Amino acid sequence: MSNELPAQYFDGRSARAHAVRLRRDGDALAVEGDGIALRVPLARIRWPERTRHGIRVAELPDGQTLQSDDPAAWDAFAQACGRGDGLVVRAQQSWRAVLASLAALAALLAALYLWGIPRAAGVALAALPASVDRSVGEVALRSLDEQLMKPSELAAAEQQRLRDAFARAIAALPAGDVPAHRIEFRRSRIGANAFALPGGTIVLTDELVELVEGDVAVITGVLAHELGHVRHRDGMRMLLQASAIGVLASVVIGDFSSLLAAVPVMLGQSAYSREAERRADAEAARLLRDAGHSPAVMVGFFEKLARQQGEHALGIAIASHPADAERIRFFRDAAAQR
Repeated sequence: MSNELPAQYFDGRSARAHAVRLRRDGDALAVEGDGIALRVPLARIRWPERTRHGIRVAELPDGQTLQSDDPAAWDAFAQACGRGDGLVVRAQQSWRAVLASLAALAALLAALYLWGIPRAAGVALAALPASVDRSVGEVALRSLDEQLMKPSELAAAEQQRLRDAFARAIAALPAGDVPAHRIEFRRSRIGANAFALPGGTIVLTDELVELVEGDVAVITGVLAHELGHVRHRDGMRMLLQASAIGVLASVVIGDFSSLLAAVPVMLGQSAYSREAERRADAEAARLLRDAGHSPAVMVGFFEKLARQQGEHALGIAIASHPADAERIRFFRDAAAQR
């Protein structure tokens, strides 16, 4: 290898390139050209990370730069000057190391997605006072009333009959198992539905009551399911998890406003919602048995709901819930238990 290297020198004051030759002179780099004679300590030269291809650059302490368009010759000369690649650069030049890094990153993100975010949401939820849930629930109900809901057309007496039936069903539960809640009826643009908002508001649509012909047992099961969400603060938990997933997606993708960044949020909420739904179904089956109703009443309900609305339902029939077949199987099994 030659002890000298041709390069271009920029003085930091103009864009003009000067042809120079570089050579190592002990612990210094000698830069020589027409009217140029510099001797720069090697320890004061900054050698940016090299890439596999492209122009090589070195930065001198007073703002000057050296460049070369011969990467192989530059790298050999830089090595002779005592400049070695760090671990990161060596890893970047190795496809095996890059693949291993990508695999490690994917595993870390998966762990955060599946375990870290739910656990962090649980910690944050425990620190939030119930008044926050109520405030969020009130805002959500106002928004739904403006966009998707209309005042109920059920007779006041019918609404009260269903409220009273549910009150009787939960009367035997321990006081600590019954969170503060209120039942609201609405006619909706989303069909037969029921959902629980943060803070304890449970919304039951006229269409759902009409679908089951006001069957007290079915309505009790539906309301018990939603009461389970209220008791576990699932609405606020989902909101916290969605926010955390959104932050994680924006860090990885770089632009949370894009549709691509929103996909992980939707997928993550789908998985978390299924877990919450299974737990709420278990509470509904328990309450139905305690109230003297067979959990089998929910089998007919889901069959009717699937026939009428299919994939267009929200709330209790949302796509993120367990598949109808799984839920039907669960309530049949619950009905068979003594």
